[in-house]
Amino acid sequence: MERTLVETLVLNFFVAFGVIIGGSIIGGIGAYLTGNPPLRTIQDLAGSLKIWALVAAIGGTFDAFTSLERGLFDGNHHDIFKTLMMIFSALCGAHSGTTIIQWITQEYLAP
Repeated sequence: MERTLVETLVLNFFVAFGVIIGGSIIGGIGAYLTGNPPLRTIQDLAGSLKIWALVAAIGGTFDAFTSLERGLFDGNHHDIFKTLMMIFSALCGAHSGTTIIQWITQEYLAP
């Protein structure tokens, strides 16, 4: 079943968002069970999960690179636009998730 571009962008946003929120909170539960500070762990995980949220949202990096290559060398500019929009949507989802984690923990991640 083929998805439209808008459906794909929304799905990528929420997959990246969910990876950040879910991974950080579940990791915080694990930190609590092992005696580590949960809020600090949640904050650290939110920062380190960003790249994995992006990879999970776009379905793996090789598909994105193949699509970019096809767009550059075969002249199919629609593929370049679609891939860049998918990456941007996933980045926005990961950033939104990280921002919510910052609000929950009352901490700001170091750049």
